[in-house]
Amino acid sequence: FGPKRALDVLKGVNLTVGRGETIGLVGESGCGKSTLARIVAGLVPATSGRVRVLGRDMGTLDARQWREMRREVQLVFQDPFGSLNPRRRVGAIIGDPFRLHGLAKGEERKEKVRHLMERVGLNPEHYNRFPAEFSGGQRQRIGIARALALNPALIICDEPVSALDVSIQAQVLNLLRELQRDLGLTYLFISHDLSVVRHVCDRIAVMQGGRIVEMETAERLFADPQHDYTRTLLAASRTLPAFAEGGRRSLVETQVAS
Repeated sequence: FGPKRALDVLKGVNLTVGRGETIGLVGESGCGKSTLARIVAGLVPATSGRVRVLGRDMGTLDARQWREMRREVQLVFQDPFGSLNPRRRVGAIIGDPFRLHGLAKGEERKEKVRHLMERVGLNPEHYNRFPAEFSGGQRQRIGIARALALNPALIICDEPVSALDVSIQAQVLNLLRELQRDLGLTYLFISHDLSVVRHVCDRIAVMQGGRIVEMETAERLFADPQHDYTRTLLAASRTLPAFAEGGRRSLVETQVAS
């Protein structure tokens, strides 16, 4: 074997997510979508460039500031079962953010968890059940409830419906849209399927080979795609209704140099 070589997964990415906005990040597997999400979430350090959340440079935070910032960025994962510990009860799973950050305990935590369960369409009486006792769509609702617990500034949805049946996908997407409308949430929504992101996103960034090759409002991207790769993705996607766009304040800015 020869010497190891550095590989730039992301190359010159420049992305801004506005408060209350949903940005879709689409592209084939291996294009860098999940890597970018992990960098924004602070799970993977950027080798160059910078990430700012709420105006704060993530690369300059000390340990205490990092702990505070972790409350502001939460994730909803692709696999609604693999992201939940099968040996723990749902109430404990959803209540973990409160426990880890010392925000609530005892009966207060229990009430907060039950409120979250009801908010995402789960029966609060099922607080003591295990993940295996829920359907795939319900398990994803558990993950969403956990992500909502700390009132984060940004929720990163990493392929949140790709493991679900089409009918269940629509229910989860409608839930995410409803929560955003009612709670003023901000999403970075990652998917390989343009038809899915069109259903929930204000703007869509198309990634190929670690670069954003096109970024436009959902309606304009579908009506008049400019890049050949975008046209290829559109040809392979189903058509779902899009939602209206709107201008919002900047919440997250990401610049990752090559």
